[in-house]
Order: sequence, then C-alpha cells, then structure tokens
Amino acid sequence: GPGLGGHCIPVDPAYLSWKLRTLDYRARFIELAEEVNKGMRRFVVEKISEALNKKRKSLRGSKVLLLGVAYKKDVNDIRESPALDIIQILSQKGAMIAYNDPYVPFINNEDMSLRSSKLSERLLSQQDCVLIVTDHSSYDWEKIVNSSKLIVDARNATKNVKEGREKIIKL
Repeated sequence: GPGLGGHCIPVDPAYLSWKLRTLDYRARFIELAEEVNKGMRRFVVEKISEALNKKRKSLRGSKVLLLGVAYKKDVNDIRESPALDIIQILSQKGAMIAYNDPYVPFINNEDMSLRSSKLSERLLSQQDCVLIVTDHSSYDWEKIVNSSKLIVDARNATKNVKEGREKIIKL
C-alpha cells in the first residue's frame, strides 16, 4: 500500500526505537520498517509520474484526484495518513490536486486546506490520473474505472474489476 498511518503503528515503534537508543541498543528492524513505510509515499508519486509519462503527460500541471485520505478503510481518521504526504509531494511537483473521501469532508492543517470533491463520472473523467489511497467500501470500483482515464491503485481495490484493466497501474 501507500504506507501506514494512524495513531499507533507508525508512532509506537518509533517510540520503542527511541527508548532502546537511550539504553544503548539499536532497533534496526524498526528503523528499516519506518524507512520503507515513509518511502512508499514517494514511490506512489513516482508511479503516478511514470504512468502519466507513458501517456505523454507531465506530472506538472496534471490533474490528480485522490480517492480516500483516511489512514484506513471506512474511518474518518487522517492521523499520519500517507495521503497527506502524497498530496504535499504532488503539489510540490506541480500537480493540481483534488480528493474525495466520504468520511473526511475537509483537510485543514498548517500545510493545506482542501475540501472533498463530490465524486461523479464527470469529475473522474476530467482527471489525468485517479489515485486510490484508501479503499473505502462505499466506492463503486467498476464505475470509477469506467469513468477514469488512468488509475494508480495503491490498495488493490480494483482487483475484481473486469473491464478497463488497461487503465489500472498497481503498485
């Protein structure tokens, strides 16, 4: 997936690693796991960039819609959500960002202020790329695939979709 989020898995092991360092031990596996987890955000952005390049489009100026910004399926919690970092990286690279999340009507913190867009066939068709970050149960994956030009699926949410597979890029 695009990386872990939430209030415990990304945070508690880091605390344990810090505590072990104070006792002159090193928790290398925890540090490696954290490194891989954080690196997934950039990996996802690279996948989007590569997919757009194959369509002769640059990431800069492209419209990218994120589906789901909560850190996990069917919740409204965005603490440590990989979507927040992905939005920031995409924005820094010049992409035009929008998102839809039925559980998160807005994102408002020091780095960004965004409102969830109403999901529609028209919105999907206007995007250069749709990125699936959170695989909420309420999403109709077949309609999403049918209405989109290009999808980067970071959650394997489209595994059961039969038509339009050529538009889907998986991690």
